[in-house]
Amino acid sequence: MKEYKQIKCGQREAEQIMNDMAERGWRVVSVTYWSYWWVHLLITFERDK
Repeated sequence: MKEYKQIKCGQREAEQIMNDMAERGWRVVSVTYWSYWWVHLLITFERDK
């Protein structure tokens, strides 16, 4: 079984967040980029439960 987590962040902190989550066993399965007033990324992570 898998579990998923989504985190919304800015461009500057995205790499650090992905590295921190990888250390905890999460892997990135999707990154959604959008810009309204600010650039936001929605990163979806997955790991075995």
